[in-house]
Amino acid sequence: MLHVTITNPNRVSSLENLKKQRSEYFNENKKNNSNSKSAPLIVNLNYSVHGDESSGSNASMLVAYYLAASNSAMVNQYLDEMVIIIDPSLNPDGLSRFALWANQHKGKNINKDPNNREHNQGWIRGRVNQYWFDLNRDWLLLQHPESQARIAEYQQWRPHVLTDHHEMGTNSSFFFQPGIPSRKNPLTPDKNVALTKQLATYHAKAFDEANKLYFTEEAFDDFYAGKGSTYPDLHGSIGILFEQASSRGHIQESINGDLDFPTTIKHQVMSSFSTLEGSLKSSDDLKSFQDEFKSSVKSLVKKADFDGYLLTEKNDKTRLNKLLALLSKHNIKSYALNSDTKVNGKKVIASNSVYVPLNQPQVRLIQSIFSTQTSFNDNTFYDVSSWNLAYAFNIQFEKVESARKLKLSNTPWQLPQNTAAKLDMNSAYSIAIDWHDFNAPALIYELLNNGIKVRAALKPFNANTIASINSNTTSGQSAKAFAAGTMLINAGLQQEGWQNKVNKALSKYPVSVSTIKSGLTSTGIDLGSRLMMPVTLPKVLMVGGIGANLYEVGEAWYMLDSHVGFSPTIINKSSLGYVNLSDYTHVVLTDGSYSKKMNH
Repeated sequence: MLHVTITNPNRVSSLENLKKQRSEYFNENKKNNSNSKSAPLIVNLNYSVHGDESSGSNASMLVAYYLAASNSAMVNQYLDEMVIIIDPSLNPDGLSRFALWANQHKGKNINKDPNNREHNQGWIRGRVNQYWFDLNRDWLLLQHPESQARIAEYQQWRPHVLTDHHEMGTNSSFFFQPGIPSRKNPLTPDKNVALTKQLATYHAKAFDEANKLYFTEEAFDDFYAGKGSTYPDLHGSIGILFEQASSRGHIQESINGDLDFPTTIKHQVMSSFSTLEGSLKSSDDLKSFQDEFKSSVKSLVKKADFDGYLLTEKNDKTRLNKLLALLSKHNIKSYALNSDTKVNGKKVIASNSVYVPLNQPQVRLIQSIFSTQTSFNDNTFYDVSSWNLAYAFNIQFEKVESARKLKLSNTPWQLPQNTAAKLDMNSAYSIAIDWHDFNAPALIYELLNNGIKVRAALKPFNANTIASINSNTTSGQSAKAFAAGTMLINAGLQQEGWQNKVNKALSKYPVSVSTIKSGLTSTGIDLGSRLMMPVTLPKVLMVGGIGANLYEVGEAWYMLDSHVGFSPTIINKSSLGYVNLSDYTHVVLTDGSYSKKMNH
């Protein structure tokens, strides 16, 4: 991923120091000078998170060139008083895919008919990234490397203004925010909207002077924090969405006349420079707004009727840690409990729980992330109102009215290092693997792929263990209950050197395991039972193509490829009748339209 930083050459050597100051600005109680009137304004221009909305990325090169090459008084003022950060392509994979499509379907004589193949992409569109995911829904989830890189940079710079350049339907004109007033996130300060309107006057001026059509306030949400124009609003930045009518190729007919690709690029360039002009002339207001945003934390915390959120997960610490790691990437601090306690009349086990206090700079984002609101003044949304991350990770959570009784760690939670000692298997009859853990499927696949024979318990049992081990604890001999679904590695079935393979896999995918000393159990099925099912290496077929939901096929592919350790065989739906299904252990059909003929 590429970031282009443009500013006065005399400032280049101090950029890293300025970046450090900016990253600390919202997190420190003491003031620093990174937001003073003499400090540079930070403006972040972002282009084409949807790769087939390619006018933005093509405009970014012209904007960068002009800023670097021009000696005009206005550009010199921009460079003197600003640090301009350009992300030319938020989705390079999708952009590349769409460029190939548009160029390979044009002839010497370009066809502007909307029905022409150039303007109608195949099943895998340029909108999505490598795993067919819409990256404009990933600003919160951070599942993909593009988003992770972008948010890491954003959290360090915390720009005053961030733009998000998109495209919309061909028969539209040009949109800039503010959007529909009733669809604003309630945690976004009203002054944010006022400043967005203030900047909009500069966009209007630029488009008026060029006699270009545009509109505001009649489309597009600004509610869901996981989108590119809303995430900044909950961080003290002014996030601005731009939508340009799309030629979706080289030229296309529209109700406004023929729309060609160079014109769409020109409009994105115009809005980029109107942003810079408006930001420069509103510099004091933008900095003052961030100061107010920072100082409002205490009043927001006091206004809330609770102190924070308690997150609890007994069985799957990997999943809990993944959520906490995600919160940390958003600069949200959480704290381990030092002792068991009672919350809301229920006993809370410290080792299973983590506390997220409201009283921290990210109070707005925290409330948005854990929101359970289901009814709004305007119940119409473009596609989503909110996305509760605790629900997404299936982690139990509840509000804590008062945190006074909680004894918390003095330091924020950090991802624990995998320091598990090697498991001593010399005296083990069997190794039992807890299937509750998020890493268990990846561990089992790794073991099977390395020739380790694995059995699955179809019913629960109790057995005496020699030791239990996971990333945190080791315990001595004890009786232990094992649930149905427990995976077992029986020593008598393995080949020489199996212990090293198991320990190597455990170091890669830490999961809670126990060593069992006998095949005779105290209750339930014995380890040699017929209800201990042999587990085989899966070979998965997934149906894609026209009719299957692109996003859901991509999600399933991503899950298996990134979190389990293998890539499924993906075929077009039209090819299903020609495939020998007996070659596969599983067939995955995601959401989609599947005809009776196809099913036969």
